[in-house]
Amino acid sequence: MRKVFFLFLGLLAVQISMAQVKVQRLMTENLPNPNSVDAPSPRFSWQLDAGNARNVMQTAYEIKVSEAGKGSVWSTGKIAGDQSMYITYKGSPLQSGQKYTWQVRVWDNKGKASGWSTASFQMGLLSPADWKAQWISPSGKEEASKPSPMFRKGFTVAKKIKSATAYITSHGLYEAHINGHRVGDAYLTPGYTSYNKRLQYQAYDVTNLLQPGANAVGASLGSGWYRGFYGIGDKHAIYGTDIALLLQLDITYIDGTKAIIGTDDSWKTSTGEVRSAEIYLGSVIDSRMEQKGWSSPGFDDAKWTAVTVQNYSKSNLIATVNEPVRKHEIFKALKIFTTPKGEKVIDFGQNLVGVVKFKVSGKAGDKIVISHAEVIDKAGNFYTENLRSATSQNTFILKGGGEETFEPQFTWQGFRFIRIEGYPGDIKPEDFTAIALYSDMPATGSFTCSNPMINQLQHNIQWGQKGNFLDIPTDCPQRDERLGWTGDAQVFSRTATYNMNAHNFFAKWLKDVALDQFADGSVPHVIPDAFDNGKPSGGGGSAGWSDVATIVPWNMYLAYGDKEILANQYSSMKAWVDCMKNRSHNNLWNTGGHFGDWLFYTKNDDNDGSAAITSKYLIAQCFYAYSTQLLINAAKVLGNSVDEATYTKLLGDVKAAYLKEYVTPNGLISSDTQTAYTLALQFDMLPENLRQQAAQRLADNVRRYGNHLTTGFLGTPYLCSALSRFGYSDVAFKLLLQDTYPSWLYPVKKGATTIWERWDGIKTDGTFEVPSMNSYNHYAYGAIGDWMYRTVAGLDTKTDQVGYKGIIIKPTIGGNLTTVAADYETPYGKASSHWKVEGGNLTLNVTIPANTTATIYVPTKGDNAVSENGKPVTKAADQIAGYTAVNVGSGNYHFSTLMQ
Repeated sequence: MRKVFFLFLGLLAVQISMAQVKVQRLMTENLPNPNSVDAPSPRFSWQLDAGNARNVMQTAYEIKVSEAGKGSVWSTGKIAGDQSMYITYKGSPLQSGQKYTWQVRVWDNKGKASGWSTASFQMGLLSPADWKAQWISPSGKEEASKPSPMFRKGFTVAKKIKSATAYITSHGLYEAHINGHRVGDAYLTPGYTSYNKRLQYQAYDVTNLLQPGANAVGASLGSGWYRGFYGIGDKHAIYGTDIALLLQLDITYIDGTKAIIGTDDSWKTSTGEVRSAEIYLGSVIDSRMEQKGWSSPGFDDAKWTAVTVQNYSKSNLIATVNEPVRKHEIFKALKIFTTPKGEKVIDFGQNLVGVVKFKVSGKAGDKIVISHAEVIDKAGNFYTENLRSATSQNTFILKGGGEETFEPQFTWQGFRFIRIEGYPGDIKPEDFTAIALYSDMPATGSFTCSNPMINQLQHNIQWGQKGNFLDIPTDCPQRDERLGWTGDAQVFSRTATYNMNAHNFFAKWLKDVALDQFADGSVPHVIPDAFDNGKPSGGGGSAGWSDVATIVPWNMYLAYGDKEILANQYSSMKAWVDCMKNRSHNNLWNTGGHFGDWLFYTKNDDNDGSAAITSKYLIAQCFYAYSTQLLINAAKVLGNSVDEATYTKLLGDVKAAYLKEYVTPNGLISSDTQTAYTLALQFDMLPENLRQQAAQRLADNVRRYGNHLTTGFLGTPYLCSALSRFGYSDVAFKLLLQDTYPSWLYPVKKGATTIWERWDGIKTDGTFEVPSMNSYNHYAYGAIGDWMYRTVAGLDTKTDQVGYKGIIIKPTIGGNLTTVAADYETPYGKASSHWKVEGGNLTLNVTIPANTTATIYVPTKGDNAVSENGKPVTKAADQIAGYTAVNVGSGNYHFSTLMQ
């Protein structure tokens, strides 16, 4: 009898466990267990795991925060509400460098409490006074042409260690080592910010790298963004000519005592195998110059020289809030071939951003040169002309005596192909790998469908993002540019949030947008401002580029529901709108220089006026209105009713000036282009009575070009959305599926594995566009991904319940697609929209995460009934043209209806 009783109890426990909601994905400042938080009052977030249960909502939560050995520093008690994102800490002041544990439990809408879930966070160094280390640099005059400097120090650990944290930053790039082991797995540290205003440091838990007795710590430096060749033209040393290290190792012993090992005048410096390293030029590594064991204890550094202590600022030091650059996918050599010119070339099959690692055996002094390219030319030869002045070559000199492994340092390349010169012996595919480098943002979205070319397009969009989200959003990763172009970033920002969790990535970059903003409110063309470095010389204020100040913060708010981004950026948003206002005459912004609809469709011999030229000032007026609208939105969210009223009045005046200047009474826009109508419709520039005819004109324009787009950087992101919004989804699908130039699928048909800068980077005859501006990894046109997720799959957030607290599922059937599947990891958990059309029957499978609600719009035809999980839907929230709307809570749903 006892065994039966225990079995019953066991089954009961399992049932209770299965029914009980769980708390998962605990985040502090949007990061799991971060170790360098410098927000004085960090924010906590979590997700609910309710299994397959439906309609699960959080009704209360409780948080406890404690410091090891000192007990609780904050306890909320039971707080009623469904908020599970961005709960602000309100306890005792948090201490520099201290580690804390936090716990959370929740109650669901059935009154059941979850178990406690636990996470941790460690505070960073909160004040310049917490930095006991000193800046050090090599002695003597320092120049970028010199070999990369190395620094080291030996020290003794006399007691048992409880914990140890290394805080490191540099002028230039650094790699640190303790006892011969690399510190951390981040690359291109300390990352790129507006260095003269903000310089990131990284914190590492190095407890396990230390040992009793003798220890050694060291670091090597590269020029990087700080002083290397960077920017258009022969620009270098943007932030300084020096190169310097700041490293502080904080050790806590078991007995409670502490020690600090920091950079100071006791350190020594030398050089080693890295003879040079530049972002554009690549690196030179001479393994004959290697100082083996230089970062290990016992190394003889008698020939090393003293360092120079520098009085560089520490007041600009900040903790790293975004994910660092790390190594990701590894590609094997797909093909090795010899070109008609006799070049030895490896094809890795994917245009990627990163480095090549290889093994080789040879004689001392043998020199191998690895060059990088994105494409092979029409004749089958290695092509690098589009890299401009970026040589993108890595040179390796062997020391001999056995197999050696080489990998470049302090640089990266954008490439699919490499050319190998000087390699001793046979080139074997197993000896070469290409390693992708990009910011380690968690993947959040996937989109697949029944059309393989669209799936390749989605692949190309994602790899365009991976290759260009390298601590900052760059325009391209291969030529002598690799800059944070603002226009590219703003047009792609919403798509970016679907593919990856770009929350902290953009939050970090936007702070530099605000800091580098000119005094008149205009925004530099690139951020960080590598052109002017805070000294305006005509390098900012372009419509669609400077609007990054308003568009990206609003897109981040929509995607993540984080008011703090709007609050942080509000002054910047307002300054940009005021800048446009000040540059306008009678509310018409028709002054200044603009990039316009960059790289729109044009013809060299345009005898019949086919080139789709849109007035730059017309575009400027549209973005003036759009940014004003977004400022109004932000003011409303932040409770600034005065600004809301002021700029609402301004918006009316801006739109009235647009109508007077650019639109006839019958609705013809003076620039009769796809971009002109797209922006007018997307930004609500026209009164209601003129919008539908404008949509008709847009659709007719597309048909006039044989169902081809003619838009450039500013019109392309909104083209399909504008068509779908006004009932022309069929035209939008024709554009998406078009595979002749100009179109999204033309590059796919040409073998592209990333998004191109130009619609015809490779022309129909196999020749290339002009090399001065012809990148094959340029994500801007990948902004179509937003329409694919939000309209084709129909997965979106409600604008009054942002961050997917309220979800919309409203798929669009078309394009002869028979299946579409989109999954997205929202801040609350996974949401899915999968639809299938087969035999005249539509099935729509939807997943809604716990603690959210959704309105699902099931596509319907006529009066055909809709069923969910085999049961008729009798309580529809609404019946609109072509859809039956159903309000639901969390869970999995399976809808079906006849479509004939």
